[in-house]
Amino acid sequence: MEIANSVALITGGCSGLGLATARHLAALGARVVMVDLASPAAREAAATVGGRATYVPADVLDERQMADALDAAEAIGPIRIVVHCAGRGGPHPILNERGEAAPLEPLERLVRLNLVGSINVLRLAAARMTTNEPAAPDGERGVFVFTASTAAGEGKPGQIPYSASKAGVIGLTLPAARELGPYGIRVCSLAPGTFDTPLLENRFTATEMQRRMAVKPFPKRLGDPAEFAQLAAHVIGNPMINGTTLRLDGADRGWTPAS
Repeated sequence: MEIANSVALITGGCSGLGLATARHLAALGARVVMVDLASPAAREAAATVGGRATYVPADVLDERQMADALDAAEAIGPIRIVVHCAGRGGPHPILNERGEAAPLEPLERLVRLNLVGSINVLRLAAARMTTNEPAAPDGERGVFVFTASTAAGEGKPGQIPYSASKAGVIGLTLPAARELGPYGIRVCSLAPGTFDTPLLENRFTATEMQRRMAVKPFPKRLGDPAEFAQLAAHVIGNPMINGTTLRLDGADRGWTPAS
């Protein structure tokens, strides 16, 4: 998929991985539509991307708001790229400190945002993409890049709803690619490890982070959101990457309770 002059819709586009992706794709010439929850901070972040970016407030779980966001994007041009970064993490243990069952609502809300939100964006945007003119040489109409996580298969205590929701994102990737392939639409996912984003704030002490990085082969640091954006751009531009999830974690497989 040609990035220059294509309309790229990025959910969660005003912070973290989404903001880095918006900046990178805009620098490559895309017309970026940044979808995020309504807030002054989101509007200010979008303004830093420059003239090729448009901010549209929307909740990815709200069908009407997402339809309006897609309308706004199509007013610019046919939507050919969707990078779905909207989501949330953080510790959500299923038992409290007394060994009692944690409330269901926050656990369910996290799964809904990360997994059901992904499916909602996929189905609504894919319906728009099917009407795009096929692009040479392969007749491609569009590409989705979803955000999974290495926690999908290597979750830690307190991550049950997060890990399960991200495993669901990986699980939808191949069947979505197979279902949408006849329309010339690709579906891929990226599975980042520990990245320096707002979602990481206050989750680890300095000592805990030092221990985590010590067992990481290379590089021994947090991921940079710009590195996620670079890989997303490569996936968008490489038509043979389809139906798969790519890890982006510096070979980090070293978590143990002692680390």
